[in-house]
Amino acid sequence: MKPILTTPILLTLVGYLSTAAAQPRPLANDSLLARQVLATGLAHAPLPVDTLHTMEAAERRKPVTRSHDLLGPEGHVALSFATTPQRRAVGSPGDPDYATYGDTRIAFGMDHLRDWSAYNRLYFEVYPVEGGARVMNLNVRTPAGSHLVNLVPGRWNTCTLNLDGYPRAEVRGISFTAALNGRDQATADSITYLIRNVRLQQVERPLKTLGWMPDTDAIVYSTTGYRTGDAKTAIVNGDTRRETTYSLVDASTGAVVHQGAMAYANTTIGRYGVADFSGFRRAGSYILRVGDLATPPFRIADTLWDDSLWRVVSFLFGQRCGHPVPGVHGTCHPDLFSEHDGRRISYAGGWHDAGDLSQQTLQTGDVTFALLEAYRATKATNPALAARLLEEARWGLEFILRQRYGDGYRASSMGLLIWLDGVERTFDDISSVRLQNHSFDNFLHAAYEAYAAMTIDDDPALRQHLIGVAAADYDFASKQYADEGIRPFAHIYEHSYNTSESQYVATAAWASALMHQLTGKEEYARRAIDFGSRLLAYQQPAASPGKAAELGGYFCRDLTRRMPVHFNHQSRDAIYMQALTLLIELFPRHADATRWTDAVRAYGDYLKALMPYTAPYGMVPSGTYRLDEPTDEAGFSALNIFAGEGADREFAKYVRAGARVDDLHYVRRFPPWFTIYNGNTAVMLATGKAAALCGKALGDEELLRVAAEQLYWTVGKNPFGQSLIYGEGRNYPQMNSFSSGELTGEMPVGIRTLDATDVPYWPQTNNACYKEVWTTSAGKWISLVASLTP
Repeated sequence: MKPILTTPILLTLVGYLSTAAAQPRPLANDSLLARQVLATGLAHAPLPVDTLHTMEAAERRKPVTRSHDLLGPEGHVALSFATTPQRRAVGSPGDPDYATYGDTRIAFGMDHLRDWSAYNRLYFEVYPVEGGARVMNLNVRTPAGSHLVNLVPGRWNTCTLNLDGYPRAEVRGISFTAALNGRDQATADSITYLIRNVRLQQVERPLKTLGWMPDTDAIVYSTTGYRTGDAKTAIVNGDTRRETTYSLVDASTGAVVHQGAMAYANTTIGRYGVADFSGFRRAGSYILRVGDLATPPFRIADTLWDDSLWRVVSFLFGQRCGHPVPGVHGTCHPDLFSEHDGRRISYAGGWHDAGDLSQQTLQTGDVTFALLEAYRATKATNPALAARLLEEARWGLEFILRQRYGDGYRASSMGLLIWLDGVERTFDDISSVRLQNHSFDNFLHAAYEAYAAMTIDDDPALRQHLIGVAAADYDFASKQYADEGIRPFAHIYEHSYNTSESQYVATAAWASALMHQLTGKEEYARRAIDFGSRLLAYQQPAASPGKAAELGGYFCRDLTRRMPVHFNHQSRDAIYMQALTLLIELFPRHADATRWTDAVRAYGDYLKALMPYTAPYGMVPSGTYRLDEPTDEAGFSALNIFAGEGADREFAKYVRAGARVDDLHYVRRFPPWFTIYNGNTAVMLATGKAAALCGKALGDEELLRVAAEQLYWTVGKNPFGQSLIYGEGRNYPQMNSFSSGELTGEMPVGIRTLDATDVPYWPQTNNACYKEVWTTSAGKWISLVASLTP
């Protein structure tokens, strides 16, 4: 009898089928999604892309009032190019392997029509000839900048680009560009794009891209829906709408099931109307009506976020490196190496970081931890989903463990834009993967390894291995810290570069507490308590009576307690609450337990004090800022890398665009951004995670609502009414995923601001960094959902 081959796919499917009869709840809320999950072997291929409910589909339906052909009636033009690299890709001296092989383009002059002011949209059609490559896209350069368009091969793709808000009175030309980024194994020798019907259009209602106020004809709501027990609100333009009531309609029967009064209020960001139907708790599918406005159907359910986890884990699978992804790429990057002490390790594995093909080991650790959290949260109620989350976590964990050199060093990051040929000792091999031996990295990796050892309960050998490497990594960190203190961070391209002294102490406290939880050893308990109690010295004391609450409770970068901790891209803002709440859980009778609890409460009060600045939206503001923060030169430059000369002088202008608290302090709703590293999805989700931890530790429902509101903002309860998860809810936009193409579940870096303002800006222009897909955003989403799963 032949042995049965067991694979992760088979094991997961068998696990699902064996428990299906007793499944406590369905695989997914959406029956179509449930069928797609099964059809892809429980998301072992990317889930199908739904273009019906995209922002672009809604834009194409808008009436056109004026049109002007730019290319004339000559049919189509072709952009063709060879794909085989002829030389090594070379980038800047500071990062020479972050490079493409160039690009190829076709450009059109606009001498016949330079003034586009009478038009607010560009229309064009592109036909990528089938068989050229699995992933095909073009950049179109217009007055709106460079805009990436994800395309479906073998058909004419209808594309529109909103131009409203851009200067366009003197346009010299447009171009269509394709990047030369190497060959996947299925890429043909040449690729061809056909382009036709390039024209300018005027539409009556151009896409909203700037500001807090919703369009007058829009209801801003959570396009996924609402969890049964959560607060449920939707927002309308309070300047133009006058309705006094709203109604909730059963989507299947058309019957009105609930009615309520609209509440209008002036806030720090304008006048809004709010429909609050929090008291309605009947599960089902509903439509919200306000006067002549109506939403598409949305769901109210206890298990609301399960579907998003399926989609986001599908995105992560699509980002896998070193593993074939059907329809996206084959096995990739085995010929990408780090080198240390006479050894070399392939950096294939984990997940590609973003729209490009870069990766950071610590970031892979962040995502792996989030997946393990979500596995714990779902395994009792949705075992199939839990099994799939655990399997994807194992993929990340394997990569983390394999990058260790065993002496404190590990391969830590690589910036990469190209596909390699996958063959060792050829011209495109890369051996410049960065190395790191830093106590911060080792503390955090030890924490993730310890958590994995306590979570993965079906592999005793792996558990023992994890216990050993966690202890070793912790020891490397402890020895270096004892010998040197906090070593300067060497790699500016790694997101740990802006780590503050207080964040370091919080990380060491959390890692020590997890090691004690894993092993029961008192030495770890002693260090956890020591780091945790030292952490309190970095917190700004709770505001005294008569002082604004925004001026207390937050953590500062160092012991001077002058400069608040901020994050503007990658964020580990939750680490302070991760450390303190775990200390309270593990050592409730310790003499400092009351002080830890007071610190958690003070931080929670600070978060509550911030929320009115974005009401009636629920997005948590970036925080309290000081006008003099650039005087902390080291901290300011570490946070604002590549900001350039003059950023310190410009900073005060950015801060004053926020809300004044006193002569020195202002609340910024968004971080100040000086470079392309802009977008706040990870920032606000990480702070939402901190709110969830506070809320659970204190039994504070208001803080749990703060946490939940970050999810609702992400899936559409934002001024643009757009979901920031492709395929989740409705009105989700194309994103910048130039390497792996459009993927269900992808998430962007996030909504940004325009220049020094403090108002949301979300143009259609599909460019890095704000519209670029990012596994960090996905990990923060998964982690927050896990914290809020009953």
